[in-house]
Amino acid sequence: MSSLWISARHAQEVFVILADSIKLILAAEYEANQVKLIVLNKSKETIEQATSDGEKSVAATLVRAKSELEQLRKASDRKAMDAAAELASTTANRLATMRARAEKRLDTVAERIFERIISV
Repeated sequence: MSSLWISARHAQEVFVILADSIKLILAAEYEANQVKLIVLNKSKETIEQATSDGEKSVAATLVRAKSELEQLRKASDRKAMDAAAELASTTANRLATMRARAEKRLDTVAERIFERIISV
């Protein structure tokens, strides 16, 4: 027989080796798919956790911002009240000064009118 022909025993050994190789390949593919599923699930969990953490962070920042805004409003209101009180005080002082001048002038005008009436 020529060397191209292999014996039945050799053929059986080749088939066994091929079958074992196919089993190993299938096992490796199965394991790779399992790893992919684990990675996919872990990725989903990580994304969910990151989303949750992000939402919590945004909520906490919003609470802080609202608190700071309220504090700024209160400070602004206090400043406005102080400015209004100062303006009222300044206005009252000016009004008192103007009233005093007007009363002096009224007295002067009254004296002049009285003098003209008497002179006539």
